[in-house]
Amino acid sequence: MERNELYPIFLKVSNLKILIVGGGNVALEKLTFLLKSSPNAQVEMVSPMFREETVQLAKSANIIMHEDSYNPNYLKGKHLVVATTDNVAVNEQVYHDCRERSILVNVADNPPFCDFYMGGIVTKGNVKVAISTNGKSPTTAKRLRQFFEDVIPENIDDLVKNLNEFRKTIKGDFEEKVETLNEFTKGLVEKKNK
Repeated sequence: MERNELYPIFLKVSNLKILIVGGGNVALEKLTFLLKSSPNAQVEMVSPMFREETVQLAKSANIIMHEDSYNPNYLKGKHLVVATTDNVAVNEQVYHDCRERSILVNVADNPPFCDFYMGGIVTKGNVKVAISTNGKSPTTAKRLRQFFEDVIPENIDDLVKNLNEFRKTIKGDFEEKVETLNEFTKGLVEKKNK
């Protein structure tokens, strides 16, 4: 069986500088996805044209937009780049330019030209679940996201906050605290025998 070897991380994109290359439907989708999860993301966009919906969303989120063709100067100071144009040569150039500069890059719908994927995300308060299909099936990630949105209770954030307060009262070293919390929370994942 093939294995997903991606390493999941949660990025504080309000501390990182992101560039989206493109201004069409895919750029709008990526920007929407990014801002839904991280409303304070620092994003710039560059494209010779932008869809009206993209312009409206970008204005509402203070996104810097450059109505211009891509060139490597736009990569200066960036940490992450997402290439979304419908021009394969431009997207691949973005990829190679980013690799030369050690900038993480995602070329939409082109897994070999991605350092990371933007998977499905479920957010309920402080709880966030990310779903990856290793770039093979965004539709499956979407369906799993919908499933988890339904099964994770709305009040999960209350549990997280209460456990955080409880954690502060536990005495002992790190291992003892982990053991106490594991014992206290194991009922959350035990299978019910009926």
